[in-house]
Amino acid sequence: MMERTDRFCRYFLRLITRHTLLYTEMITSAAVLHGDRERLLAFDPAEHPIALQVGGSEPGDMATCARIAEEHGFDEVNMNVGCPSERVRAGSFGACLMAEPQRVAECVAAMQSVVNIPVTVKTRIGIDDQDSYQALAAFVSQVAEHGCDSFIVHARKAWLTGLSPKQNRDVPPLRYDIVRQLKQDFPNLTIVLNGGVTSLAQARQHLSRLDGVMIGREAYHNPYMLADADGWIFGDHRAAPSRRDIVEAYLPYVARELERGARLARLTRHLTGLYLGQAGARAWRRAVSELATSERASAHSLLDAVPERPANRPRAASDAAAA
Repeated sequence: MMERTDRFCRYFLRLITRHTLLYTEMITSAAVLHGDRERLLAFDPAEHPIALQVGGSEPGDMATCARIAEEHGFDEVNMNVGCPSERVRAGSFGACLMAEPQRVAECVAAMQSVVNIPVTVKTRIGIDDQDSYQALAAFVSQVAEHGCDSFIVHARKAWLTGLSPKQNRDVPPLRYDIVRQLKQDFPNLTIVLNGGVTSLAQARQHLSRLDGVMIGREAYHNPYMLADADGWIFGDHRAAPSRRDIVEAYLPYVARELERGARLARLTRHLTGLYLGQAGARAWRRAVSELATSERASAHSLLDAVPERPANRPRAASDAAAA
């Protein structure tokens, strides 16, 4: 979700779901330590609960990043051991660390020692030819022994050579059975499934056997799928907001951020999928894209782009189940 789940996207998503845990983009430990920290780690209090995802491999650096995350008010700090990109691999972090469980364990132990917020690990089920269940279980066991009790598991292996990051999200087959086996063998750990989930109905099926579900690409491209999450998943049965409600609630934030110097394009680019599958969706996408380049556009210009009702009505639970 690089260049996707920035602070503008997260604020927008929080208007759709009150309880879903939101994650930042993966930020490298070097960027946290030496970059523009206030820009990289900025978030609105409305975004809670929110987790900072960090990529790194040096225990001392990762401990410092965890402490910084806690000081900035994040609710969780997550170590990424799942990203397969060549740039990440060149920095000796991401999915390649699955071949170095001791290093990951040492990072986790160092992070745990300096913070009170949860330290979690996001991983794959394997890499290259290191893809047996025994290798995955040994990895999880070793990292858990050093203090990590929550793993987010992308149910695909990663090929570090031969496949692009995009191909690594689609080509290796999904193996939900392996993630379920992890939960069976490590019942005291929190095991969260990631990969291929495209509806809340699917998420609820997985939650009957697992502790959580992470949804990335589908939630970004079809954000309104999350409108029923508070009721379906978290038991908060207040009425889901309509799409127009969401746009109207976003306007004050857009106006405030524009006054602070943000570019309108960065604030609107995450909204294009709001009407996916609805009448007027194409016109909405076109209007939002045109607003991003208009010199006269303002926050309230978004309302002019909203399709006419009935597309604004929130879906019933039966609609969500069929999604």
